[in-house]
Amino acid sequence: MYALVDCNNFYVSCERVFQPMLNATPVVVLSNNDGCVISRSNEAKALGIPMGAPAFKFKDVFAHHNIQVFSSNYPLYADMSNRVVTVLKKYTPDLEVYSIDESFLFFDGFEEINLQQHCQNMRTEVLKSTMIPTCVGIAPTKVLAKVANHIAKKYPELHGVYCIDNEEKRIKALKWLNIEDVWGIGRRLAKRLKKHGVHKAYDFIQLPDNFVKNEFSVVELRLKRELQGTPILALEDVVTKKSIATTRSFDTTYADKSLLQERVTTFAVTCAEKLRKQHSVCQIVTVFVKTNHFNDKEERYYNSISVTIPFATNSNIEIAKYAKKGLNAIFKPGYQYKKTGVILSAIQLNNETQLNLFEQSNPKHLPLMNAMDAINAKYRDKKVKLGSQSIEYTWKMRQDHLSPSYTTKWNEILVVQ
Repeated sequence: MYALVDCNNFYVSCERVFQPMLNATPVVVLSNNDGCVISRSNEAKALGIPMGAPAFKFKDVFAHHNIQVFSSNYPLYADMSNRVVTVLKKYTPDLEVYSIDESFLFFDGFEEINLQQHCQNMRTEVLKSTMIPTCVGIAPTKVLAKVANHIAKKYPELHGVYCIDNEEKRIKALKWLNIEDVWGIGRRLAKRLKKHGVHKAYDFIQLPDNFVKNEFSVVELRLKRELQGTPILALEDVVTKKSIATTRSFDTTYADKSLLQERVTTFAVTCAEKLRKQHSVCQIVTVFVKTNHFNDKEERYYNSISVTIPFATNSNIEIAKYAKKGLNAIFKPGYQYKKTGVILSAIQLNNETQLNLFEQSNPKHLPLMNAMDAINAKYRDKKVKLGSQSIEYTWKMRQDHLSPSYTTKWNEILVVQ
């Protein structure tokens, strides 16, 4: 059996751990540069605050309803996530951290154990140890565990845990779940399915296999199998990302090309560091630029370009070089740019690369990158940078509502009187 543990309103819950006076108070957490709402308390949801709501448009609403607003405090959230996972590992050795607030657990050899009670105990310990509320869905497959988790969240009388452990429960759950709420079915796919009369998850599993495969893809066929109770998706201990992105909105707008080049270089370096952490290389760099789409008074512009590197690499120097080439191709003077980003794709593991007869990554770059990574990790700061990155000026996100880093900075640790 699989279990999905999902932290409820995770970013909001992290803020409430250290400010318990916020319990029962409407709270929202904003995205980078205090842009949009990315986490809402149940009280904020009840007030009609939608996910993705632009903060500047809802400023008066926040004030009118006394909604507490926080900037994203990612170091704090990551640390709290690690604490939750530490507790979960006590209950099974087979665990996959799916995201910062979700983990899949696999219970192999637990046939003689009451999983409902086992997971209830786990949920209680997580709450006691971290003060983070969770919901747990248990089922024979990962997709059904997602369904069970959805039910556990919806009905408070279940006390945060629901187990789909027989055919009757499975059918009842699928007849209840809307097709757009099935894990892996997005808005567009749900729209296509509804044209074929599929409105519930149960309707989807009634479709013939050949129809699903031919009309959609083998991915949807696997999804159907999972909903039918056949495990297809196994736990992944280490997930090699198929693409890596670093994108940011600026605290203001910029028309100077040199400033955008510095940002693109820094984003390319950040992506390259992530590549090396998962022992991978890439061959495609995508760069995009964007003006402020909320500003109707100025002409808007958006463009992106994908640049192919002739060899596989994870070097800061080489990836930044091709990222700047991309920027040069799409940059247009006269615009006020609000956002840019770098995305790496065509990713493969270091030991699975296809060699190029005529061009190769500079062999001197690997020991240099390793040295840079070691120094920056030791001092927990970007002490060593490329020459094209800013040294004097450190770019920071707008975080007007940032809470202290209670667990990751000594000078901000919580003091109890």
